[in-house]
Amino acid sequence: MKISERAATALESLDTRAQRWTPRRVSLWACVASVLVFYVVCWQLAQIDPVKLVEGLPKLAFWLAQAWPPRWEELPLFLQRTAETIAMAAIGTTVATLLAVPMAVLASRNITPFPALYYPARWFLNALRGIDSFVFALLFVAAVGLGPFAGVLGIALHTWGSAAKLFADHIENTPLGPMEAVETTGAGRMTAIAYALVPDVAPVMLSTTLFWWEFNVRASTVLGVVGAGGIGQELKNSMDLLDFSRLFTIIAVILVVVTALDQLSGWLRRKLV
Repeated sequence: MKISERAATALESLDTRAQRWTPRRVSLWACVASVLVFYVVCWQLAQIDPVKLVEGLPKLAFWLAQAWPPRWEELPLFLQRTAETIAMAAIGTTVATLLAVPMAVLASRNITPFPALYYPARWFLNALRGIDSFVFALLFVAAVGLGPFAGVLGIALHTWGSAAKLFADHIENTPLGPMEAVETTGAGRMTAIAYALVPDVAPVMLSTTLFWWEFNVRASTVLGVVGAGGIGQELKNSMDLLDFSRLFTIIAVILVVVTALDQLSGWLRRKLV
């Protein structure tokens, strides 16, 4: 009797161990191990060194001490450069939106008038999205010279791809009942899109456009690093000269302006949606 009880206990133990190592559980642990290995490799490639951070904090504190008091005598120049940055973002975002609307129609599987162009349109948008506005601006500085115009072109191309992709995704998720009802009256497809679909998606498109304008104002503050004008140019000059007082003033102006634009953009988006 004791032997049979021991055998039963052993079988139960084996059964429990087998249940612990089901294929699903093995897959889970394999995924966990893969993630850990991934981050270990990333840690090595990124050359993370907390010791360097600790050693560098006193140097950072010294720079911050030198940054006070701010240099307000150049405030008019900083405001002018900031206005250039806002203008770059506004024009670039507007041009990108105008180009994104027809491209979004081509890249929407459910309404594209040319199904054969669906994947090429998507690939084109992915290419534009994959190249940052900073890189585009760097290329256009070589093509059109230094100044805000290169920044406008860089912002417009990157935002074109990003905004069109978001527009297309929203169109694909929008019910087409109203558009199909208009088509049953004999209207053409483009007419149905213009009068039945566009009014439904216009608020979301306008909200998305405001978001990208807000985002591009922040992003374009660094385009001056490659000579694309705006407040980023003054930021780079101050860093090159190690003029921390001037640098602190520029950063303060950027923070105030960006915060104000964030609030304005958020208020407008709430009104649209």
